[in-house]
Amino acid sequence: MKVVVAEDQGMLRGALSALLDLEDDIEVVAQAADGLQALDCIQRLQPDICVMDIEMPHMSGLDVAEKLKEMNHACKVVILTTFSRSGYFQRALKAGARGFLLKDSPIDELGAALRTVYKGGRAVSPELALSLFDSENPLSEREREVLRLAAEGLSAGDIAGRLYLSAGTVRNYLSEAIQKLEAKNRIDAISIAEKSGWL
Repeated sequence: MKVVVAEDQGMLRGALSALLDLEDDIEVVAQAADGLQALDCIQRLQPDICVMDIEMPHMSGLDVAEKLKEMNHACKVVILTTFSRSGYFQRALKAGARGFLLKDSPIDELGAALRTVYKGGRAVSPELALSLFDSENPLSEREREVLRLAAEGLSAGDIAGRLYLSAGTVRNYLSEAIQKLEAKNRIDAISIAEKSGWL
């Protein structure tokens, strides 16, 4: 199987690629340092699988997965992460990712996961599967949208203009989000939502 490895930390990217290349049935055809490079490599080289970090410059691994799904691309996505955040996991599943593993998994576990995904199955770290049941995202899509824009530093008035809502409605969404997350204020709500992978 042909694999692209996308990871912004050079040493980890190189080590991962070298270890995967040792497997008889896996060929690493490219390495990417960010999400845009990953997307370019996938489109040019048509690999079977892309092993991707979540947090990368330009486009996150989840952004790339969503883009591939939108394009109806055959490349399967396996997300490698240090975060066992249920919000990330849920978003990855929605984006069509076939695997979701922790970076500290043994390399033979990764090899086995890639084979499972290659054959059409799914591979998920047990710790991540458990975290899914621990905490569901309490925010509605609109509350997430408003919080995301607030996180970019936009005022209630600016957010209202962007989303074609009244400033009062935006303030209501913000206060709903603050209540649901049991946050002290807007900044605290953004911090809680980001840490949980819900934004």
